[in-house]
Amino acid sequence: MKYWLVKSEPEECGIDDFVAAGAGSIRWDGVRNYQARNFMREMAVRDQVLLYHSSCKHIGIAGVIEVAVAGYADPAQFDPESPYFDPKASVDNPRWTAVDMVLVEKWPRLVGLDTLRASADHLKDFKLIDKGARLSVMPVLPVHWAFIQSLR
Repeated sequence: MKYWLVKSEPEECGIDDFVAAGAGSIRWDGVRNYQARNFMREMAVRDQVLLYHSSCKHIGIAGVIEVAVAGYADPAQFDPESPYFDPKASVDNPRWTAVDMVLVEKWPRLVGLDTLRASADHLKDFKLIDKGARLSVMPVLPVHWAFIQSLR
């Protein structure tokens, strides 16, 4: 099993959307960065994922979700009505990947970026706390995962 972190604006897809979905899965789509896409292609069923709320008033890790369906062609890339449409993508040669995820646990409180940065000694090389870290999907080392779990 691998560990990951994904970023999302809570209005787009946040922890409460997963709570509302109950046992149902949510498609994680619309990722349009090649490095993030490549990480999504590495995701496997049962991989654990930290859901990080970004670009909002309260920024931080909101809980844990899990990969329910491994990477497949993101349907949004083929839909001309979608903001994630890619005219260069084709069914024979898809460019973008989606995964389906389900809720594992909504945390009682957000673990904020300030808390993570204050724990830099324990989170050496954790990319999220780097200045200017913008990648929306990133791997999390097991040692970082364990430490972050202790902060919740």
